[in-house]
Amino acid sequence: MSSNANTVLVTGGAGYIGSHACKMLANSGFTPVVVDNLSTGFDWAVQWGELEECDVRDGEKLSQIFKRHQPAAVMHFAAKSYVGESVEKPDIYYNNNVIGTMTLLDTMRDHGVPHLVFSSTCATYGIPETIPIDESHPQIPINPYGMSKFIAEQMMADYSRAYGPDYNLRFASLRYFNAAGGDPEAEIGEAHDPETHLIPLVLDVAAGRRDKIQIFGTDYETPDGTCIRDYIHVTDLAEAHVLALKYLQEGGENQFLNLGNNQGFSVREVIETTEKVIGRPIKIEEADRRAGDPAELVSGSTLAEEILGWRPVRADIGIQIEDAWRWHMKFFHHN
Repeated sequence: MSSNANTVLVTGGAGYIGSHACKMLANSGFTPVVVDNLSTGFDWAVQWGELEECDVRDGEKLSQIFKRHQPAAVMHFAAKSYVGESVEKPDIYYNNNVIGTMTLLDTMRDHGVPHLVFSSTCATYGIPETIPIDESHPQIPINPYGMSKFIAEQMMADYSRAYGPDYNLRFASLRYFNAAGGDPEAEIGEAHDPETHLIPLVLDVAAGRRDKIQIFGTDYETPDGTCIRDYIHVTDLAEAHVLALKYLQEGGENQFLNLGNNQGFSVREVIETTEKVIGRPIKIEEADRRAGDPAELVSGSTLAEEILGWRPVRADIGIQIEDAWRWHMKFFHHN
């Protein structure tokens, strides 16, 4: 079946990272088509390309969408992604993230679509044995969310091996660390419900929408006692997806690649930087550690640079907070 060389199906394209990827695709000469059930995504985020309202587990409807648009490739973001919820409701996570991916892989195979860029996570590694965490680190997920993404990665590898000769599936699985920031032009940004990410929660306090930010654990073995995370700007993530797609289209092999900044910031550092950027104090409340929070998660992302030529350009935590704040003020002013 012939495909439209520039058409890319983006599952979960109405979500935070997916919508930024759609903008980056459009700016790079591709035509994104968003497939999203809008359970956590927003139709206002679909500004580049058409929206097809569909759950990726609905193979029949998905097949019709493939037939209609004849995409040359797929970017797969559609997933449930709350760690805590995954522990309480593992069935939802395996259903969405595993069955959804399998249905998508089957549909791609049926329609002969060979290239897949997959939204994975550093949660597939589990508790870090070494810092920074590179791609050779053992994958021992400690929660159903991380496990569901790990299984999806294995499925892609198995499909690629089994159906290689006649179908030639090639994929790039991109394991992100903490996505942060927002579109520098503030056309789209982060708006989760419920919101669990540190930076937007701190910005809620700065904006007066929340009275304080809780710091979970101040007795970690880190310089200031709070958890350290690697924050990666969402537009840098989006760029990596487009580079990965081009790499596959140019004949690249299957890849598992970390996406991070190779540096970490503590919870206190993020709060202090926000105070500096915005120029107002943030009220904090110290609380007990949360179960399953590692002290430090920092990526080793040199492989993505070697293979894709990708380097984050908005790595500075201050820039990430500025971009997020610009969007925050615009979005919550209108809503």
